[in-house]
Amino acid sequence: MRVIVAGAGRVGESIARYLVRAGHEVTAIDQRPELVQRISETVDLRAIVGSASHPAVLREAGAANADLLVAVTRSDEVNIVACQVANALFKTATRIARIRQQAYLDRRWEDLFARQHLAVDVVISPEIEVARSVARTLLVPGSLAVIPFARDQARLVSVRCDPDCPILDTPLRQLSFLFPDLHVVVVAIERNDRLFVPHSEDRLLSGDRAWFVVETKQQARALTAFGHEPYQGRRVVIGGAGSIGRFLVQELRNIAPQVRLTVLENDPERAGSLAEDEPDVIVLKGDARDPDLLREAGVETVDTFVTVTNQDEVNIMSALMAKRLGANRTLALVNTDSYAPLISDIGIDVMIDPRGTTVSSILQHVRRGRILAGFSIKDGAAEAIEADLPENSPLVGKPLEKGRLPHGVIIGAVLREGQYIVPRPDTVLRARDRLIAIARGDQIKSLEQAVAVRFDYL
Repeated sequence: MRVIVAGAGRVGESIARYLVRAGHEVTAIDQRPELVQRISETVDLRAIVGSASHPAVLREAGAANADLLVAVTRSDEVNIVACQVANALFKTATRIARIRQQAYLDRRWEDLFARQHLAVDVVISPEIEVARSVARTLLVPGSLAVIPFARDQARLVSVRCDPDCPILDTPLRQLSFLFPDLHVVVVAIERNDRLFVPHSEDRLLSGDRAWFVVETKQQARALTAFGHEPYQGRRVVIGGAGSIGRFLVQELRNIAPQVRLTVLENDPERAGSLAEDEPDVIVLKGDARDPDLLREAGVETVDTFVTVTNQDEVNIMSALMAKRLGANRTLALVNTDSYAPLISDIGIDVMIDPRGTTVSSILQHVRRGRILAGFSIKDGAAEAIEADLPENSPLVGKPLEKGRLPHGVIIGAVLREGQYIVPRPDTVLRARDRLIAIARGDQIKSLEQAVAVRFDYL
């Protein structure tokens, strides 16, 4: 497939790198020559300097023959116009735009991006996607990430294995004997900054980050097996009332109305606006790094402190201060790549990566056909997918142990006519089974072939 990625920043580069690795012909566009040079030197693609909203630039990029345009520049207006021009002049099949200004996303204007108006097929809002991801994570004790699949019948959950984790040094094949009624499969392990898909004889070690697929209704039991006990209280303090903070408040009010919320915001206008819009939320004006303000918010007895301002340093320092004062769990939004390896070492429980969340959200809409969903793990080191198994798949009618799954691929769950099945070596797959599977980054194409799925677009 031919794809144009408009915008060569962190998100655009990640998407382009992913698509190139999947074997697609990619052209990147950006107005900043230094970014164009960098992406052309690090990714095997064609790169053009220019504005993606200009017809001549899109024509040079091959818009007339492109199957997909992904517009993720810094400007919402450029992204919108690029989609409009690609549709009107070049009939580009599918157009995805990242939109950050919430004024465009007001429900009163929900028809704005319809094909007959601005011709944007899919709108991605990073702030909304990050808020939803954070809400899922902070409502699951001990989790580092929570990704729903199959209409939330199954979840991919990531946890850190602490020294008191009950299943440390246990071969993974023994988990089914230790917990015979627990529907959980460990599908990936991060160790010493390296991610791998485990074998049945592999063991979890203290400090590992484990990724497992679990039936959603058994999530609490699975967390207990990994040493993360549920806590009773439901108090959350949020640092920042910007776009992400406001959306996080709205999301939590919708999905967890029992949670008591306190928001810290240094800007008087933002603080006043949120207090007026959300009368059930306590809003305190001040710097989230101020220990006196944190004490006033009761952070020493809070379940979770999550900080989502637009300044990494504020987020990191406020999370550290909250942890020092006694917060049970801290989450911090961090945009800077160089900070990422330090987060767990300095005592912050969860790093929120807005780029990873946005990239995964966009990739959800890149594939179609029998692949229904996808999630990028550790910047493309692995991918989790949800796919329906067609009749002509080479896996149908064979036990998994004889199906010759590619090395670096593992099936975490099988859903069949409403039944949740934990895959075992003797499990025989059937046509129309729905699979939750994980593949190492260099085996994603092999996984597609194994489930007889071709890359396709909307």
